Amino acid sequence: MTDYAAIIHQVGSIYQWLDGRLAALAPACRACGNCCDFEAYGHRLYVTTPELLYFKHFTGPGIKPMPSGVCPYQADRQCTVYPYRFSGCRIFNCHTDAAVQNELCEEALRRLKALCPAFDIAYEYLYLKDALNLLSQNKLHLP
Repeated sequence: MTDYAAIIHQVGSIYQWLDGRLAALAPACRACGNCCDFEAYGHRLYVTTPELLYFKHFTGPGIKPMPSGVCPYQADRQCTVYPYRFSGCRIFNCHTDAAVQNELCEEALRRLKALCPAFDIAYEYLYLKDALNLLSQNKLHLP
């Protein structure tokens, strides 16, 4: 049986580690909201199974679909799910060195992926738009 509370706790610990590392970077994110329009900014955000479990745990069953390239959780250029945002949302900063971001991303993904065999859950690495759309339609079955 999957220990959801332990998974949620472990993802939270990874996010705390990540937030601590990001706080030391300069310049800091200015919360301009540009990166939440993925298509206009020219990037794609991918999420893992443990992150989706964490996100759904805190945001509830009413997952918003993502019909366009703009995150549906952005309102007035601000993140409405900021405490529960994905690792990619935490890491990406349009003002910080891409090499540093890549290193953090690889380490965060390594840690998130390691949770899957530890808790006997399938590892998925999904494009955010697809993941949100499937979750909103109850077509992505999380453990």
